[in-house]
Amino acid sequence: MAFPEFFNQVPGLTLRDPLANALGAAADGVIEYRYADAVKLAGHSCPTVAGAWLMASRALAALYSDALPERGNLRVDLRAPQDAGTSGVIGAVLGLVTGAAGEGGFKGLGGRHVRRDQLRYGIRIEADARFTRIDTGAAVLVDYHPEASPPSPEMPALMARVIGGVANEQEHAEFARLWQDRVRRILLQDANHPALVVVRAT
Repeated sequence: MAFPEFFNQVPGLTLRDPLANALGAAADGVIEYRYADAVKLAGHSCPTVAGAWLMASRALAALYSDALPERGNLRVDLRAPQDAGTSGVIGAVLGLVTGAAGEGGFKGLGGRHVRRDQLRYGIRIEADARFTRIDTGAAVLVDYHPEASPPSPEMPALMARVIGGVANEQEHAEFARLWQDRVRRILLQDANHPALVVVRAT
């Protein structure tokens, strides 16, 4: 599987999932997720997938500090409806990392490990997303501003030709290169830009 090399440079996210531990799916329930896992889930790598990855990373760091985050112990609320823009893609990536799921999620074992209805859309919040620890109630609001890491000036014209079906092979290749270069900048070069991902306590 030939992913861009920079995927491997993106810091992974390690969590402990008590359900995985209970069912013997992972030693001590410890699971590491990589950016490539989010790409496999979404089927593509883009600024939205990259932004969702960073949102999850920043939220987990804020809620758990130096402790190992607990997958399945988080509720995720999104301001946008599921069918609005890229909201569904963002929710899918956040669900992958946190374990939070919608109405079709796991209903639990003996009242524990419930994942169902922990991922909600169209919630009235003053941010793109809210992450809440179910055990303590601690929560953070997270906003993602991809415009803080803008695309190359050549991108709009190339995108128009690709979408319009008139781009030649060289233009397709350059479009793909510039597209993933922006993803790389978001995840690595601009990841700590103060305006890219903004996290604040509720």
